Amino acid sequence: MSPRRRDSESTAAARAERRAELLATAAEVFASRGYASTTVREVADAAGMLGGSLYYHFDSKESMADEILSTFLTDLWASYDQVLESGLGARETFQALIAESFRSIDRYRPAVVIYQNESKHLAANPRFSYLLDSQRRFREMWLSVLDRGVLEGAFRADLDTGLIYRFIRDTVWVAASWYRSDGRLSADEIARQYLVMILEGILST
Repeated sequence: MSPRRRDSESTAAARAERRAELLATAAEVFASRGYASTTVREVADAAGMLGGSLYYHFDSKESMADEILSTFLTDLWASYDQVLESGLGARETFQALIAESFRSIDRYRPAVVIYQNESKHLAANPRFSYLLDSQRRFREMWLSVLDRGVLEGAFRADLDTGLIYRFIRDTVWVAASWYRSDGRLSADEIARQYLVMILEGILST
């Protein structure tokens, strides 16, 4: 490899690393302050750089939010699809999807907060139409698993699966508001205890 090519690849790698660092900073700022009320200057300040320098990496605040959310959702659905294609029974699929959800919160906590808080506003922009697609797909996935579980006899037939879906959606993803990667419980342990509460209850026997 020529020295010029080696230098070029090194520069590209450094730029990619810096870009990832800036996205992580932007995600934290958007999550804590709210996307709409955050300025590009505030993101730059948090990153320790001049406001104009941020445009070297991103053409707008919208571009940053788009990359943050699309990266999170692409990875989330890749993990979900792997579970759905594994041929597990409904109960095992349910458990695996819950585990992957909490792992996603661990990996992308600020992005999850943005998704939870800002999707309704952002989805009005055609650029973010995939947010609505993801919400629809999420609902269809869970209802399919729950309905299959009823048919297989794994889940109770006297409970409304639409209500169960809403309970799962609201109780799992709200964890992003309090979860910390350095907390007392790991994401996998939180998922395990969540599943115990859902599937076995909290009453001692």
